[in-house]
Amino acid sequence: MARRSWVPLLGIMIVMLASCAVTATAQEAAEPGVLRIATTTSLYDTGLLDELELMYENTSGVDVQITAQGTGQSLDTARRGDVDLVLVHAPSLEQQFIDEGYGINQRCFAYNNFIIVGPESDPAGIANMTPEEAFRTIYVAGTNETPGVVFVSRGDESGTHTREQQIWEAAGYNYTQDIQDSGNWYLETGSGMGETLTIANQREGYTLSDIGTYLAFQDQLNLVQLVTEGDQLLNRYSAIAVNPESVQGVNIDEANNFIDWLISDETKEYIGNYGVEEYGQPLFVPLYAPECTEPPFNCTCAEPVTA
Repeated sequence: MARRSWVPLLGIMIVMLASCAVTATAQEAAEPGVLRIATTTSLYDTGLLDELELMYENTSGVDVQITAQGTGQSLDTARRGDVDLVLVHAPSLEQQFIDEGYGINQRCFAYNNFIIVGPESDPAGIANMTPEEAFRTIYVAGTNETPGVVFVSRGDESGTHTREQQIWEAAGYNYTQDIQDSGNWYLETGSGMGETLTIANQREGYTLSDIGTYLAFQDQLNLVQLVTEGDQLLNRYSAIAVNPESVQGVNIDEANNFIDWLISDETKEYIGNYGVEEYGQPLFVPLYAPECTEPPFNCTCAEPVTA
């Protein structure tokens, strides 16, 4: 009887030791004083993230290491445990990331708008249409080989590319069946927003861009804003910490500290002023409660992550 009673106790001890070992490994792998961030290229291309990085490093003494990718790539980087925090702008992909258990402590902090830009000649004639009408018009003109009609897509599963696919769907098209590989009128760059704008400019084509990156590159472009209004054009940005219970090596303390700093009134004021002097308007609009909790934002923007 005594021998049998030790078996379950021994099993419990092994499980407890294994659990402690995993926790210790995760803590040891998290490099203290370093915060790794994967971010959407629009935050990076506008120059805002460089400024925020410098400000936070000077305030905290933390070494901030940034990887600029599309939102989809940033979330995949986080799933692999290669970063502690993501700054992204694709609500549907963000929710999937959280539902899978990889993301915690989501806080929205700013927004701007997507726009459809193109050559001033506007060969498809989309100026001042809704986004859905504009996409339908471009599709008809492109598939009918109307001279000068080209749509340049990021094609990289970024937040912008995700929104583009949503607009195609709202316009009545199946993206993979009707749009991709449908002709020379549709070009995928597989690149960030800045490079995609540059290629669209070279091709004198249309593209979907966030307003911030467009303004930052405007001096280098001949493209003009053609479609600027519509529910589909809202562009919300969020910070999400990587869950240390799902991924080893996450510096959750530094991730949480950065999120709290990002949603502070002082940082939001800086974000709201960024670009005003140079472009005559802010590149990003900070979010405050209670506005952020209501449609169309439906997010948390003011509650601190840490007590």
